Amino acid sequence: MAFTEQDIYDAISTVIDPEVGFNLVEMGLIYGVEIKDEKDVIVTMTLSTPSCPLHEMLMNWTKEAAMKVEGVESVVANLTFDPPWTPEMANDDVKKKLGAV
Repeated sequence: MAFTEQDIYDAISTVIDPEVGFNLVEMGLIYGVEIKDEKDVIVTMTLSTPSCPLHEMLMNWTKEAAMKVEGVESVVANLTFDPPWTPEMANDDVKKKLGAV
């Protein structure tokens, strides 16, 4: 059975940023998911700040979460700061809790 981009987003949504207590998907830190050859995943992501002290851990947790999806054979997490993350990129619940609305 093939997996979908949504399956990957669902898996990554289990990764919580311990500094703020929200998952990476609801924070808007996942910019994209691409599936290659029906088995390889490329995640494009960012961090809330370029100097995030948890940067390596968050990237590893993202890869580990995506690898748990049945059928995934490899995961690459590409980090970008273009565009830079802002609280407005988060979902409405997170924006409210962060005071961005």
